[in-house]
Amino acid sequence: MQATLPAEPLSIAICVDDFGLHKGVNQAVLRLAERGRISATSCMVGAAAWAEGAAALRGFDARQLDVGLHLDLTQSPLDHHLRRPLAQWLALCTTRLAERGALRAEITAQLDRFEQVLGRAPAHVDGHQHVHQFPVIRELLVELLIQRYRGSLPWLRSTHRPPQLHRFDKSWLIQRLGCAGLTRLAQAHGFVQNRSLLGVYDFAGSADDYLARLARWLEAAQPGDLLMCHPALATDVQDRILPARLREYEVLGGNGFGDLLVRLGLRIATLRRAAGSPAGG
Repeated sequence: MQATLPAEPLSIAICVDDFGLHKGVNQAVLRLAERGRISATSCMVGAAAWAEGAAALRGFDARQLDVGLHLDLTQSPLDHHLRRPLAQWLALCTTRLAERGALRAEITAQLDRFEQVLGRAPAHVDGHQHVHQFPVIRELLVELLIQRYRGSLPWLRSTHRPPQLHRFDKSWLIQRLGCAGLTRLAQAHGFVQNRSLLGVYDFAGSADDYLARLARWLEAAQPGDLLMCHPALATDVQDRILPARLREYEVLGGNGFGDLLVRLGLRIATLRRAAGSPAGG
């Protein structure tokens, strides 16, 4: 009788957003990365704590931790004249009234700042409040990434919601704001993307509630899915979702999450490895 080989564990990519926003986010990223609880982080290069925190990121193996650009136009763009609320950017982009020259310069400047401080190209690009998928922005972003990194393109975050979720929820709305258009561009130009985006919720509830959400997301996870999260340690910097960040850190760094990974047979890996890409890294 032929022996049955054990099933290969399913890999999941876990990315912490907002690195550089403040010291509490940076500390959470570094501690979780050291423990192998995350496989990626996305950086806000115009934020106050970016340059100081980035020095520590250089010490991580790029094959184990994806470090990418969190394109930011709503909180800390390098050109402060471009800072606008999300609703204004959505209106400007969907009507195609957004000023392409200024946006091109800002995206270029953020990519430049990332490379200057970290010493390498971003492993991926996504957007603070998902602005990277808006019309005009996504077209300029893809164009610039091809010009800069042809032959070694970063992966692009898809906001495609898991198919098992209810129709009308926050993840459905985020997907509707540009996922399909970005996916068409990505496929046309050979960009790797995550299959679905997990981790969308309203930042409400207790630590136990967040652990329960993690269980639901991960139980439904498929190869190539990405779980985004927003943990932080305590800080005196004003942060409207800090209570949720603290709960997320408590859970992601805790025994309950470790037990959940074991129970589900999951391992944490970079997106290309989780997706089974031949370019894995």
